[in-house]
Amino acid sequence: MTDAMTSLRLLIADDEPLAAERLQLLLANCEGVDLVGTASDGDAAVRMAEALHPDLLLLDIAMPGLDGIEVARALSQRRPSPAVVFVTAFDQFAVAAFEVAAVDYVMKPVEPERLDRALARARSYLAARVRDAPAASGSRFLDEFWASDLSGLVRIAARDIDRVSAERDYMRLHVATRSWLIHHSMNALEDGLDPAQFIRLHRSAIVRRDFIAGFGRNASGRWIARLADGSDQPVGRLYSDAVREMAGR
Repeated sequence: MTDAMTSLRLLIADDEPLAAERLQLLLANCEGVDLVGTASDGDAAVRMAEALHPDLLLLDIAMPGLDGIEVARALSQRRPSPAVVFVTAFDQFAVAAFEVAAVDYVMKPVEPERLDRALARARSYLAARVRDAPAASGSRFLDEFWASDLSGLVRIAARDIDRVSAERDYMRLHVATRSWLIHHSMNALEDGLDPAQFIRLHRSAIVRRDFIAGFGRNASGRWIARLADGSDQPVGRLYSDAVREMAGR
């Protein structure tokens, strides 16, 4: 297990020698890290990761052979799999990075403070994975999401989501006063979220059950869910039975 008191074993994968060297120099000034190797292409990254068993990969995306996304996907099948932080000059791969459960998404040129935050996130992720392993292995439901923002990727715990609303091909996750877009379908989210915690109220809305303060009807007799933030969520006709079951009616 890797935690704040244990050395974090790192593998760099980057086909740009100057970029790899910059990361090595930055890591030399970081406490509690152990650089176990540097790969210059995706295929070498997979081979070295399988041989050296790093805790964390600092992984470029655009590389010869397997790209960074393919490397992360290949290594995700291993148990235990290394954590992945993408270090890239391109911002258009954030959604793909979410799909392979990257811990962070850092833009080049990498600044020391930004690297420190990425390493801290990796440590937290690895520690939580060990701590939560028994519970996670017994559940098929999603317990976290990754969404992009200006600083990289943000981890969002499923239990913190108040509601989900559809925006064309994207879903917006609402957490208190903030929200993030992710590339999922509403049906996939309905299947992935624990029905003991979430209920679908409309073809374009899923709400956390304990975020619902009550139910009422509008002027035409249609159900409306009154939410804890004071807003109302119309209930679609297809979901009226679920509302009546929740309300014990």
